[in-house]
Parts: sequence; C-alpha cells; structure tokens
Amino acid sequence: MYLPTAYNPAAAGEDDLMKVAGMHRMQFTGIKNAPMTTYFSFSSPFVIGKTKHAAGIRFLNDRFGLFSNQALHAQYAYRQRLGKGTLAVGIDLGFVNISFANDSVNLKDLSADYFSTSDPALPTGQGGNGMTFDMGVGIWYSAPSFWVCASMSHLTYPTLHWSDESDFHLKGTMYIAGGYNWRLKNKNWILKPSILVMSDFREWDINLTMMAEIKERYRFGASYRILGNVGILLGMDIISGLQIGYTYELPTSKLIYESYGSHELFLAYGFDILKPKRTNRYKSVRYL
Repeated sequence: MYLPTAYNPAAAGEDDLMKVAGMHRMQFTGIKNAPMTTYFSFSSPFVIGKTKHAAGIRFLNDRFGLFSNQALHAQYAYRQRLGKGTLAVGIDLGFVNISFANDSVNLKDLSADYFSTSDPALPTGQGGNGMTFDMGVGIWYSAPSFWVCASMSHLTYPTLHWSDESDFHLKGTMYIAGGYNWRLKNKNWILKPSILVMSDFREWDINLTMMAEIKERYRFGASYRILGNVGILLGMDIISGLQIGYTYELPTSKLIYESYGSHELFLAYGFDILKPKRTNRYKSVRYL
C-alpha cells in the first residue's frame, strides 16, 4: 500500500507530493536462488492551467531462480476532482529485459532413456536474454476515508525471443485494490484495512492487510496472503515526509521447513510542491 506505483500508474502523485521511494525484498531466505527484488520510483504532481497531472518513473530489478528481470517505465496520470475525492487515470510505458542463466542449469545424467544431459529447449550462448516494449494502464479513486483502484500490467502480452527454440511470454496481470481509513474514538488511532487482488487469469492471489496508525506517525500491523504467507509490518515517520518500514513474512506451506522467512525494507521521502508560497510582504492602509 506504500508503493502503489509498482502496480498502478494512476497512483503517481496520488497524495499531491513529490515522492522518492524504494524497497528491497529478500524472499524465502535460506533457499538457494530465492527471489530478491529491488524497486525504485519517483513521481511528482504538476499543474497545467486548472488541470492536475502527475508523472514519474519506476525501476525494477527482480531475480528469481535462474531468471533475472529488469524493467524501466515512465508513468503519467491525469487527475480530476470527482465528488469528495479525486479520480485519476494513468498509463505506464517502458521496457522489460528478462535473462536466463543457462550456464547454471544442472542436467544430471542418470543413465536413463528419459533423461538427457542436454535440452534443445534451453537457450545457449547469449540466447537467454531479451528486451521488449511493455505497457500498463490503471485507474484510481481516492476520498478522505477510502481508496479503490484497478490496473493491468503487461497489457500487450509481450514475448521475448531468446532463440529459435526458446521464447518467454509475459502474461498480463490484473490488480484490484482498496483500503479504508477508520478513525477510532481515540483520535490518535486510525485503523487501515486494505486488500490487493492479483491475477493473470490462470492463478489468483489475495493479500489482506490490517494496519494501525498512531498519531499519524507510528504504524504496525499484520498481513495474510492466500498463496501462503503471514507477516508483520512496522513503520514510522522519522521526520516530516520521511517514512521507513519493515515487513517480516513466514510461509504457511512446507517451505517453512526450508526458509527463514522473507524480509522487506521500505524507505520513502515526499514533500509538497503544490502548496502556495508564503510571503512576508504586506501593504499598509496608510499608503492606499
């Protein structure tokens, strides 16, 4: 919920702040070639006449098994006041590069007819690498007490051609998310439940999160993912505009016997660039 531009370009400038954010995730630590993800984003709102807009960039470096994925996208969002909230529509354009470490494949020879030390489907030489154009779209509505959004990544279902025998197909992924801000009788406390649904229309995953915020500065909560993770979340504002957060997750599947869990560190800084500038100049009625 703190890195929405990772899955929805309409989230650029969502809180009317120029923001720099980054995240590093180490998943299933203790397992060889476990996934490791680094994400960085920058976004800023701006005004043209009486209309509001936002633009930004995002960078992803994702390693999983023998695969490596780098992506660089530019994002744009148009923002329009609607009712008590703001409606935004966004587009995400860029490139994705996916490579495969074919020299790390271990095909054991078991001296069996059905097992071979070579596989013609595996790319050889420099064949395990490809870059292609990528595109995504999104819509976002936020009001004082809630937010909802929907987006689609890899909209063009791009294909990377590694070799004559090997192609890598990127599946389009749909995201639907929403959250609510529930202020308790004690005004210092706010509960923030949220949900994120992800699907490539073959598999589904649902993330449920409950965060508690104290004095709009300190945060803690818990999360559950139906594909097999539970976690705790901690965060705080170090100074005005500077946020830090940490998440620890444990798998609920048999992976728990092999993994020490997953760690995720988040850092962001945002500041308001649309606020009218203050001035100390004044005119005295004596000279009017």
